[in-house]
Amino acid sequence: MTHAASTFETIEPNLGELLANIRAGKIQLPDFQRGWVWDDNRIRSLIASVSMSYPIGAIMTMETGDNFRFLPRTFEGVSLLQKVNPDILVLDGQQRLTSLYLAFLSGKPVPTTTEKKKEIERFYYLDMEKCLDPYTDRFDAVISIPENRQITSDFGRKTELDLTNREMEYKNCMFPLLLIYDLQGFAQWKQGYVQYFNNTPEKFQFLSNFELEVWLRFQQYKVPVIKLNKDTPKDAVCQVFENVNTGGVSLTVFELMTATYAAEGYRLREDWEKRKKSLQEHHALQGIDESMFLTAVTLLTSHQRHVKDKTAVSCKRKDVLELSLDDYQKNADIIVDGMRSAAKILAREKIFEERNIPYQTQLVPLSAICANLGKRVENDSIKERIIRWYWCGVFGELYGGANETRYALDMVGVINWLDGGDVPATIRDSNFSPTRLLTLQTRLSAAYKGLMALLMKKGSRDFISGDPIELNTYFDSVIDIHHIFPAAYCEKLNFKREMWNSIINKAALSGRTNRILGGHKPSTYIQTIQKQEKVEPEKLDKIFESHLIDPDFIRSDDFFNFIQNRAKLLLNTIEDATGKAIAGRDSKEVVKAFGGAL
Repeated sequence: MTHAASTFETIEPNLGELLANIRAGKIQLPDFQRGWVWDDNRIRSLIASVSMSYPIGAIMTMETGDNFRFLPRTFEGVSLLQKVNPDILVLDGQQRLTSLYLAFLSGKPVPTTTEKKKEIERFYYLDMEKCLDPYTDRFDAVISIPENRQITSDFGRKTELDLTNREMEYKNCMFPLLLIYDLQGFAQWKQGYVQYFNNTPEKFQFLSNFELEVWLRFQQYKVPVIKLNKDTPKDAVCQVFENVNTGGVSLTVFELMTATYAAEGYRLREDWEKRKKSLQEHHALQGIDESMFLTAVTLLTSHQRHVKDKTAVSCKRKDVLELSLDDYQKNADIIVDGMRSAAKILAREKIFEERNIPYQTQLVPLSAICANLGKRVENDSIKERIIRWYWCGVFGELYGGANETRYALDMVGVINWLDGGDVPATIRDSNFSPTRLLTLQTRLSAAYKGLMALLMKKGSRDFISGDPIELNTYFDSVIDIHHIFPAAYCEKLNFKREMWNSIINKAALSGRTNRILGGHKPSTYIQTIQKQEKVEPEKLDKIFESHLIDPDFIRSDDFFNFIQNRAKLLLNTIEDATGKAIAGRDSKEVVKAFGGAL
């Protein structure tokens, strides 16, 4: 029986040793770590805890190794004469260690902020008398001094505390924390202190008490350190960081890959920013983020490997973290082209902008499929099949949870299907319940957005202008979703909200048209449209039909027959898009909800 080796060990080095190794560059940060952000009061509180030998939490580190490397960077305030390859990288504890290093070893004022985020620079001192007073809160004994080493009042006219030279430090019994780990400097400071007070026994005893009760605590202070060994895989590093990071901000896969590629001299973030700017020229692609992009590149790469070596297709976090720089550079441009092709397909389906995309996540496999197909995606029969798969994913509501497994299934399944194989899993799994129409109340639902796009695709036109809702009119006309039977009218007649606020009672219209509809019943606003806007009744009826609205029901204000009839037509539209019959249209549940079969 084999025993699993531990991925970490625990040690307890002295704080002074840790900080000295930070100064020497032996301990550094991986480049994915964020900047240092602690304010003045947090630094004072941290120093107070150390001075009392209180725990400040464990530090998480990782040994550097040859199996993979991150680009390292030194801690804030560290200046090395030449490049040093670190032995250790800090995963958790950056803020604490940086604060202590700057306050104790940097030799410079600490750049920090007030609680109101005003930038300041501070030196830190210990008020020796307050440190030895058992009734004084130790936080109050940690003194923060401006970079000129003076505290003033009355707009700078009155000096409250002056520590501009050693004599003033001795006079005010203020010990500079920049000497806390400088043994030679501390010895000289002590000698100067007793000489300043003419070797007075009381002052000598006072200094001895401070050294024993306060200074010695710093020298003996140990920090618990959890050290990951150098063989720890990247996905484990990412997960560990997320679990233990006390800053409360999760490490993203993109940040980890940025640091990984940077070690090979490649600037991933700069590359992504250029690609992002290019992609965002398409309104529908403005929601693509760096994580989705990396996942799509990984999915395409994994499928290429699958075709060559018959390996399984996967694009989970572990796979993204194993994406080589060569594979990224080979496939990143191809994915950009795939995303542009995906945007063209969405535009064909009347999905023009990010907020109207049913599932942002479905863009990942759609883009990878388009990238894989290259110019074949322009073939109309291939495009029709891709669109069918897409709508099955939308109305089957199959992309709402953890999606990496479905990405892989669809990447393989759709490509095989296009090459003559069986239909992909998403088409097989897709199912839509007729009563779901009543619960589609807001654009937060993927099926809601999808139905609105299909209505626009069918040629729905604005009630007044008669213009079809195309890309060239969508943004100029401020198209949005509005009630057909206005909300105020429905509430006045106590119609069920689940009916009048559902997608069955909504249409894509211009902002101007919606203002004319107001809160009036349909027969009233129809007369307004016909008389004021000079729209002929026959033409208006054709416009209603373009929205799957029966003109007779809306002209007679027949709300319930309108709802039942439009629900039937919406279900027919979903069937046409998915190529699948919707079961249960005559079930007892449907009859009860709609007053008849659909």
